[in-house]
Amino acid sequence: MIRGRHLHTVTLIPGDGIGPEVIEAARRCVEATGVSIRWEIVEAGEKVFERVGDPLPEEVLNSIRRNRVALKGPITTPVGGGFRSVNVALRKSLDLYANVRPCKLYPGAKTRYSEVDLVVIRENTEDLYAGIEFRLGASDTQELIEILRKKGGNLRSDSGISLKLISRTASKRIVRFAFEYARKRGRKKVTAVHKANIMKFSDGVFLEAAKEVAREYPDIEFEDRIVDNMCMQLVQKPEVYDVLVCPNLYGDILSDLCAGLVGGLGITPSMNVGEGIAVFEPVHGSAPKYAGMNKANPTAAILCGALMLEHLGEEKAATKLENAVARVIAEGKDVTYDLKKDPNDPSAVGTSQMADAVIEAMQEF
Repeated sequence: MIRGRHLHTVTLIPGDGIGPEVIEAARRCVEATGVSIRWEIVEAGEKVFERVGDPLPEEVLNSIRRNRVALKGPITTPVGGGFRSVNVALRKSLDLYANVRPCKLYPGAKTRYSEVDLVVIRENTEDLYAGIEFRLGASDTQELIEILRKKGGNLRSDSGISLKLISRTASKRIVRFAFEYARKRGRKKVTAVHKANIMKFSDGVFLEAAKEVAREYPDIEFEDRIVDNMCMQLVQKPEVYDVLVCPNLYGDILSDLCAGLVGGLGITPSMNVGEGIAVFEPVHGSAPKYAGMNKANPTAAILCGALMLEHLGEEKAATKLENAVARVIAEGKDVTYDLKKDPNDPSAVGTSQMADAVIEAMQEF
């Protein structure tokens, strides 16, 4: 058994829907590596909002600031109303500017591809996700509306408007993060994704910043791709790409596309990184209709645990955990329904049983 060098204190946020189940599976698997973890459990999300009127209480932020590392379950974001995304609020409050989403194909996963090992690195703080939007007619937006009218375009009176913010500062920061990530992990190429042919003043800033930073890393190949072409390229030949660095919206979309290449969101982890702070969470949503059914695939959450262990300097434990997950998926026996060739296969196991299988497989590494 691998023993941690010292005790790590980690903030644990169970989340909504299936969150508590998959995060519990991840917690058990992380502990089974032998690394010493003290979990500080705090609550965020729908139930907290109903109780205290705030889905992200200050005590959650304070816990993450204090511990510097968090493992978080998915949290429901209401569509069209209610509170704003807790994920977006977390990223803004803690300046978690880099979202890292590895999309790696594990043999046994349901996919038509045979070779995919991509990492999508997404700028987390700007772009349309800055949340600066309004409807025409609001009294405090008249000056801006006049500017927009002077710029031309088809500005209809019933329009909703979102502002796309791309700064040189944030763009250089995320591109440099992508190159440092690639260099540290021995990856060979970084591709900047943009739409600068159309959005010359926003995506243009991102592309210029990417080219400037790339010159500082002559040991790593650099290229850029227009986002729509990038989508086609990824479907046709994902094996020729390595690290993708993107503004916020494109990163969100492309990371789901890449997850589809390797078998779906159920096996895709992510981490949100700032200066000295990292929050690890599965890419998939809270799937409330499956809450409490012991049915959800815990793979993404368990792989978040492996990413977290690597971040904590526990590389051997991280590799051990990832190898165990890979073995369980490859064997295809003790896996949830979505990892079976036939989703109705009666031999499919539940969330906790798949975690048991991963823990058992770790004994062989």
